[in-house]
Amino acid sequence: MSKRVLILTGDGAEVLEVYYPFYRLKEEGYEAVIASPRKKTLNTVCHDFIEGWDTYSEKPAHLLPSDIAFADVEPADYDAVIIPGGRAPEFIRNDQDLPRIVQHFLDADKPVGAICHGAQVFLALPDRSYFKGRTLTAYNACKLEVESLGAEYASETLHVDGNLVSGHAWPDLPGFMREFLNLLGRTSNKELTSTTN
Repeated sequence: MSKRVLILTGDGAEVLEVYYPFYRLKEEGYEAVIASPRKKTLNTVCHDFIEGWDTYSEKPAHLLPSDIAFADVEPADYDAVIIPGGRAPEFIRNDQDLPRIVQHFLDADKPVGAICHGAQVFLALPDRSYFKGRTLTAYNACKLEVESLGAEYASETLHVDGNLVSGHAWPDLPGFMREFLNLLGRTSNKELTSTTN
């Protein structure tokens, strides 16, 4: 049976950070499922870096149909989760169903990928101990959020810490997906333990 990967996003997602993982997963034969606060057609955006600007610019990008609403997600049905960046994370983290979804993947030691502003979603978790002693990266404007989780902010643009793969921004997607797919292809320690007992 093909592994299933949940992609948690919403309006304002960075187009490359949602479409690139979506198609790479499909290319590898995995089922990629787009989840959002409600099932609808999402509006993605294109963020770019312009010389002379202190921050990024934003333009409308492709439409993206979501497959399932957060309220209807049974996280145990999925083998891994990806959280794209853009502006979506600051909005979706307010959804009441998001913490239980994300917490499942952390509790079960399943692969968790967060890129760019995706780390903002972790602030919705009432238990910050998941990140104590851990290291992750995110877009540099999210350094304070990463540190407020109790994690160490990695200055490199790609970081793997156990089951957690994090990336700085869309230029890091090739390495981000390589490491995420590497984790997804393995059996977790918890799965090994449960099958040997």
